[in-house]
Amino acid sequence: MSAGAAKTAGFAKPANSPVSLTFALLVLGGVGSQSQISALNFTRAALGAGHRVLRVFFFSEGVMAGSAQNVPAPDTDAIAAQWSALAAAHQIDLVVCATSAVRRGVLDSGEANRYDRAITLQNGFEISGLGQWVEACLLADRTLTFG
Repeated sequence: MSAGAAKTAGFAKPANSPVSLTFALLVLGGVGSQSQISALNFTRAALGAGHRVLRVFFFSEGVMAGSAQNVPAPDTDAIAAQWSALAAAHQIDLVVCATSAVRRGVLDSGEANRYDRAITLQNGFEISGLGQWVEACLLADRTLTFG
């Protein structure tokens, strides 16, 4: 690495360089899984290195990160709250797959009304379809899958 390069959490970028990447992430693993933790850590590292994370799309068991009903262990922070705080601070879209979410009881106001159930979606997350993932793939410079 040259003397003029800065290195942050594994991302090398020339000092004072305007070059940055836009990422889209797909998270498949459930709450507490290594894939959730790795995705969250990657997001923090990428943002710290001056990159942008456009959207995090949660699919399959990954949608449970968006559930307001998760109760973390006493010595840990709730993954949903960590994602929400990070998204709010950096304008990141947190999207849970509609089909996966409904199958697991993760409901926004529209779905809750449709099924006559309570809202269970964590603040900061939204429910949408796979089209959101396709759009993110088209807009991002790089896509990564954790799961």
